[in-house]
Amino acid sequence: MAALYATSIKSLPLLSKGKVRDVYALGDDKLLMITTDRLSAFDVVMGEPIPEKGVVLNQMANFWFEKLGSVIPNHLTGIDPATVVATDEVAQVTGRAVVAKRLKPIMVEAVVRGYLAGSGWKDYKETGKVCGIALPEGLENAQKLPEPIFTPAAKAEAGEHDENISFEKVIELIGEKLAKQIREVSIRLYKEASEYAATRGIIIADTKFEFGLDDAGQLVLMDEILTADSSRFWPAETYYVGSNPPSYDKQFVRDWLETAMVDGKLWPKTAPAPQLPAEVIEKTAQKYREALTRLTQG
Repeated sequence: MAALYATSIKSLPLLSKGKVRDVYALGDDKLLMITTDRLSAFDVVMGEPIPEKGVVLNQMANFWFEKLGSVIPNHLTGIDPATVVATDEVAQVTGRAVVAKRLKPIMVEAVVRGYLAGSGWKDYKETGKVCGIALPEGLENAQKLPEPIFTPAAKAEAGEHDENISFEKVIELIGEKLAKQIREVSIRLYKEASEYAATRGIIIADTKFEFGLDDAGQLVLMDEILTADSSRFWPAETYYVGSNPPSYDKQFVRDWLETAMVDGKLWPKTAPAPQLPAEVIEKTAQKYREALTRLTQG
């Protein structure tokens, strides 16, 4: 399958191009969401695609939507994307697109952390807390938390970094009832997914969910869930406390970018991104495929 860096659907109006997804309008009540092979790191979109990444992410998200469908309704309609585009556009949607309900998005990212990692570990070292939530003393990098914690972020404009916010701020933004519902559902989704992934030899260290409201005001799970782009997946067999465990995601890209030189200096993590070597692209593609195989085929 040829890599798809950008879509060119002419039969439907383009609504938005995100870092990874291109979204088209399908009437007033549905969307065609296409997951491309673009990859972003440090909030910068790389210039080269990761072959089949979009297909892997789409299959992974759909797997979880089906598995966790009893917890909360989701945005899937079940309509075949190939039936809503022109014949010569079918190749752009095959395996990598969904037809979704059009929802009113809630501008809060629901982040759930089950382990200390990344910015959470950095925050804990400096303050003894993660996003304002006090944790026991003496925890180490990659250590499992006593209970998963909800650490929301405010969704930023395109190109900007999402900003960690307190639960009190979420209440201020969307109201107490909805804020508590999102926190409860997010933690339940994380726990159920983590328990399943553990049977497949994968630790879900943290993840993020996005929600919207339908016309009846019902909370609906949307966008992507529990993919290698929206979560930190660790292979259980190489995990140990006190380390930075290798991830099933774009870690190869991040590691390479940390040492990439541009004009004789370290890349400043702003656009444009340096050109990715073929080896880094292939290793990253391999990790995405491996995660899907382990989760869905055992």
